[in-house]
Amino acid sequence: MVSHRVLVTIILLNVYIGVQSVFYLFGGVLLTILFAMAFLNGPRLLDWASSPPHLQFNKYVLTGYRPISSVQDCIRSLFYLHNELGNIYTHGIPLLCFLVLLPLNIPWSQISVTWLGVVHFLACLSPQLGSVLYHLFMNHEGGEHVYHTLLKLDVCGICMINTLGALPIVYTTLLCYPFIQTVALLVYILLSTHAIYCAVTARSSVRRLRSFAWQALFRFSFFLLRWVGLGGGSPTSLRHFLMMDALAVLGGVINIMRIPERFRPGLFDYWCNSHQIMHVLVVGSILYLHWGVLDDLLWISSYNCPSD
Repeated sequence: MVSHRVLVTIILLNVYIGVQSVFYLFGGVLLTILFAMAFLNGPRLLDWASSPPHLQFNKYVLTGYRPISSVQDCIRSLFYLHNELGNIYTHGIPLLCFLVLLPLNIPWSQISVTWLGVVHFLACLSPQLGSVLYHLFMNHEGGEHVYHTLLKLDVCGICMINTLGALPIVYTTLLCYPFIQTVALLVYILLSTHAIYCAVTARSSVRRLRSFAWQALFRFSFFLLRWVGLGGGSPTSLRHFLMMDALAVLGGVINIMRIPERFRPGLFDYWCNSHQIMHVLVVGSILYLHWGVLDDLLWISSYNCPSD
């Protein structure tokens, strides 16, 4: 157990570092976590065969499974090593950074359509929030019912970035065609509603990935409009959006194919397995979305549609 004196020292050190700047605050949080992990001992971890059936979704991850736990014990698992720790932190740390830094990075005073900035901010947070809750509490004592509820929450987070994240793209591309713009936004929202239903009810990762296909095709049609010069938007944003989708698709394929752990089962139980790689690629994808949307929002403020 950690003594009260050690805990007080860690907390004071964290506060001291945190007041220096936002970046040092995250460094202080990380330092606190490392200190806690050095002193806290976790429960006896399970192997794949001993873990609950609903957690046996990757047969190439052989060890490091947490036992069934209460809410408090799930939270406590933030501070000891297990095979979900990397999944929690690869989205948890970016979530905190985006939550604090994104509002500071969006030039609100230069944006003429404020709701697009708000929608974009929510889109960037949604997949990481759902992911962190899913991975942190997936071994909750509520069992399979709680697990599937958390999985649906995770999938909804992905659906929200696909839906909310694309609204600024559609709006900007059709900026000079108000009626078509409105129709396209409504069609995309309806299409996304259907995609959310398909994704939430999907019984496999492959079917879940397929449920996002129509959204991807719809977005790609707007990229094509921009490429041929029929759609509006910043000249620099299109390449950001193409990279965004490329990273997202690559991450999904790596996750489905279980690369690299399928080639060396047990070697990547804790670090660098397919799901963690996908998480990192998703964060990169969100960054490219952010850069592209920022370019478009600034472009809208300075662009005047030609008169008929």
